[in-house]
Amino acid sequence: MTKNVLVVDDEGGIRELLSEILFDEGYGVHLAEDAAQARIMLEQHSPDIVLLDIWMPDTDGLTLLKEWVAEGKLNMPVIMMSGHGTIETALEATRIGAADFLEKPIALKKLLATVAHVLQKSTLAPIKEPIAQESVVAEDGKLKIEVDSEMPFREAREQFDFLYLNHHINHSAGNIAEVADKIGIERTHLYRKLKQLGIKPPKRAGEDKL
Repeated sequence: MTKNVLVVDDEGGIRELLSEILFDEGYGVHLAEDAAQARIMLEQHSPDIVLLDIWMPDTDGLTLLKEWVAEGKLNMPVIMMSGHGTIETALEATRIGAADFLEKPIALKKLLATVAHVLQKSTLAPIKEPIAQESVVAEDGKLKIEVDSEMPFREAREQFDFLYLNHHINHSAGNIAEVADKIGIERTHLYRKLKQLGIKPPKRAGEDKL
């Protein structure tokens, strides 16, 4: 199956170059010149991976990445790009949730190897359920979850999401609309997140299908 890549960069020449390289390698490619277009492309095409430039005029890449994380839209790996990258910037991007970091100018082999590696890692490492449901304790409206502090940040966050959403779905008897309203996320985004995590809520009469 063809993997779709969203390239977000305010420099037209870089967008076109990356598009040609990725297209020649068999990827589907969507382009965005700023954060506003990136938001639209994310909603319309649900890319398998995003190449996101850090330095953009309207909203920088790190801010956009934080936004996607906060809104529950980081359902695909993101590779940050920068021509003025520093170790601190790369670490910050990784801390927020980026899968990798590429420094411009990007060598063709480095680009393709990184994209392939990140996609393979994402495909071969599906969401697991290593934490038993018994590890989730709800008392006085507070959810207590045990998470292994030694695991990678991305995996820890996904395990938290899995247990957190499972709790609310079970508590609401599978009412997705109720869960979406309670946790403050759009229903379409919630459906996408549940699909990514492998959560299948119980079917309810009249409930929208995934």
